[in-house]
This record gives sequence, C-alpha cells and structure tokens, in this order.
Amino acid sequence: MAVEQNEAIADVLYPPLAPYRTGLLDVGSGHRVYFEESGNPDGFPVLFVHGGPGSQTRSAHRRFFDPDFFRIVLFDQRGCGQSTPQALLADNTTAHLVADMERLRCHLNIGRWLLFGGSWGSTLSLLYAITYPKPVAGLVLRGVFLGSAAEVEWFLYGVRHFVPEAWAEFTKEVTDGVVAHYQRLVHAAQPELAMAAAQHWSAYETRVMEPETTGASASRSPSRDNLAAVQVHLHFLSRQFFLKPNELADNLWRVKDMAVIIVQGRMDLVCPPMTAVAVARGIPRSELRMVGNGSHSAFQREMAIALCTATRDMKTRFG
Repeated sequence: MAVEQNEAIADVLYPPLAPYRTGLLDVGSGHRVYFEESGNPDGFPVLFVHGGPGSQTRSAHRRFFDPDFFRIVLFDQRGCGQSTPQALLADNTTAHLVADMERLRCHLNIGRWLLFGGSWGSTLSLLYAITYPKPVAGLVLRGVFLGSAAEVEWFLYGVRHFVPEAWAEFTKEVTDGVVAHYQRLVHAAQPELAMAAAQHWSAYETRVMEPETTGASASRSPSRDNLAAVQVHLHFLSRQFFLKPNELADNLWRVKDMAVIIVQGRMDLVCPPMTAVAVARGIPRSELRMVGNGSHSAFQREMAIALCTATRDMKTRFG
C-alpha cells in the first residue's frame, strides 16, 4: 500500500535521494538511536519526527523537503525501526524521546532547526518546542495529537461509528478493555500468538487511516518488526503517553512566537480536526491549513501537496 501511494504522488514529492550520512547515537540505558542526513549539508536543518509511537522513518520521508535548501535529518525513536535494541521498553518514555532529539541536535552541531512532525510526531515536536524553545525556528505539524484521554477514547471506541466492520473484528475477543487485551497478547510467550495480535492491531489502524481499504488489503503478514512496533505503541498508550493531563495544551503559550504551520485533513479519522483547531487557537500566530479531502496519511495526494507547500513556504522565512 505504501509503495502504491508513493508512486501515485511521485510528481508531488521532491525526487528520491539517498542519505550522505547515517549513524547510531548512544543515548544511554542501552539505547542507540538511528539517524541520517540527506539534502544540502550546508542547508537549513529540518528534523522529520515520525509517528507512532512505534513507527519509523522511511526513504519517502526525505521527499517532503527541497534537498537543495534543507539539511534533512531523520531519526528512529528509541526501540523503533533501525534504532537498537528493537522494542526495548526500559527507559523509553516521552521525556526520553524529547531529550534524544536535543542530544541529536547537539551531536550534529545544529544551532536552530525546523521540526516537521505528524500524528505522534506532532506531539513530540510540540513538547520539544515547549521544553527547548530556543533552537526551534518553526514547526510544520500534521494530524495534530495531544495524547489526551478524549483522543484515545475516540480512536479506540468513538471511531467505530465510521468503521463498524473493522471495529467489530478488532474487538470481537476483547473482554477486559482493548489496550489491556492487546498488550497482554503482544507479550505472550507464544511468538505466533503475539505476532497475530500485532497484525490485528495494525490492520485496525490501517482501516481507520484508510477507511476505503478492504479487510484483505488492510492486513499485513505477521512479522517480528510489526510486533516490535505494536509493543512500543501499546507501551506508550497504556501509560497515557507519559504525559500529564493537558500538559501540551496548557503550555502552548511557550511557542507563541514561533513560525507554525498546521496541515490538517478534514477527513482524518485518527486525529480529527478538533485538536488541530484547538492548537491553532492556542498559538494565535500559527497558520491552520485545512485540507478538505485530506485524511491522516501524509502520502494521500492532497495532504502531500499541502505538506510540500508548507515546507516551501517555510523556506521563504529562513532563506
């Protein structure tokens, strides 16, 4: 599905490019965080902050940025993607991830940078900007998520009114709460049982992100990589994303003077527009760009166009 999407928007994104540098940064507690740089080594730094929790960066993520202008930095969060060890949950919290971003900035000798984050990546980008405002030149946020109980309730239960078939399949064996049920299964001693549970969780996520997909096209083959991703995801979800109630909403005033562009899909079922509107109101100088037919995926054509436009507009502010 991701390959098909990337091919469908090949004319929208910047051309494919390879990193000129990759590495693993030791951030302590046994964690080593994968990072890479591409584009212009002397360009304006931009950090791509991936979603999840538990997801990872991909080559197509470099293509939202003009490689002649930007020094493009991608990284995989603790326990994710090419970071090692995979799915290590010890000392893996939201505060650790934000501290890793700052450690990476110092490691790369970057003074100020633009943050580009979608979904969970928008959460981390906002929290980083609140915690370390000085090095943040601006924010491009997509599908804004604040980690609130109401947002989680929507994803686990409320959205069933839009994808009833997928939700029924997702919850048919649940007796003790969705998160507790799946967290128990993905840590089961039997690998086959754990991977099957992770596959069911991912299939539901895909159906919510892309409601037009069929059950067959939404399913993934069981794999240890997918299991690791879901284990990390549920680790954060079961702990309220390691955030205090309203922690982000109450501190938006700290980013009031930054350049902020919010790109929100009106048809986003994962992170509905209500949160993006609230964040835009909390940052009065921000610019909210509502994409009429936009969904949650950054690779949906309308969303990709809006995101590339946002990074081009940011060039005029930093050029």
